[in-house]
Order: sequence, then C-alpha cells, then structure tokens
Amino acid sequence: MNKTILDVCCGSRMFYYAANDERLLCNDIRYLDDILCDGRKLTIHPDTEYDFRDLPFEDDKFYHVVFDPPHLLNVGDNSWLAQKYGKLPNGWRTYIKQGFGECMRVLKRNGTLVMKWNTRDISLPELLSVVGKPLYGDKGHGNGTYWLIYVK
Repeated sequence: MNKTILDVCCGSRMFYYAANDERLLCNDIRYLDDILCDGRKLTIHPDTEYDFRDLPFEDDKFYHVVFDPPHLLNVGDNSWLAQKYGKLPNGWRTYIKQGFGECMRVLKRNGTLVMKWNTRDISLPELLSVVGKPLYGDKGHGNGTYWLIYVK
C-alpha cells in the first residue's frame, strides 16, 4: 500500500473535493448504506474498517493524517445526526485522547495532522485540554466548526 494520507474516520467523505485521490486511505469503523429521515442517502464506504484508537499501521507511516472524530454527545443513538457524524461515548476524553495519540503515532516526523472539531456539545477549550494546542487553525463561519493543524 503506497498511500501517504490517512483519514482515520472518513464517514461519508463530505468535505472532500478529491475523495478518490490515489494517495488517500479512508478509514472508518462503520460501513453503512442508509436513507436519512429527510430522504437523503447516507453512504459510508471506507477503504479499511479500523477503530481509530487502535490502528494496525506502523509508526511514522503517513505524511498527512485527517482526524474528524465524532463530536456529539447529546443526540439519540439512532438519530440522523448520530448516523451521519457518529456519537461520542460518555468517556469522550479518553476516547479522543487515544485517537489523537494513534494519529500522532502513525504520522511521520514533521508530518501534519488536521483535526476538525465542532463545538456543539464540547467547547474548544475542553477539547484542547485533552489534545493540546495546535500550531494554528481556523474557525468556521458561525457554525462552531474548527480546523486545527498540528505538526509532529
């Protein structure tokens, strides 16, 4: 496998402009074909199905890692939000810390980790107390979504 970019929880790949780029390996713990309550089709077809807290890749393998983990706590288990974005467990701090650690482990030295986070249920300061401050980042326009950039 000559993939150099890893998305550890790709979901439906909704923010990609080039979701089929040959360098990209898309992973998710879910494989899903469903129709949401508003009639839209939800398709999650990852290349690999691993838990992002326990990736089977060697250390220092990828030049770039994307980490867009579930960020919702206060949604029903079977709601369309949970289906589309996933739902955090009650022990979310440990869950996110383990996932972030795995992302950094498989990232090459001087590689970049891009983390996407929405603050609907968990604030940015709460998240940063778990994963640390990024080198830089950007806040979405009024929707509470942040893009955080880390360099190993």
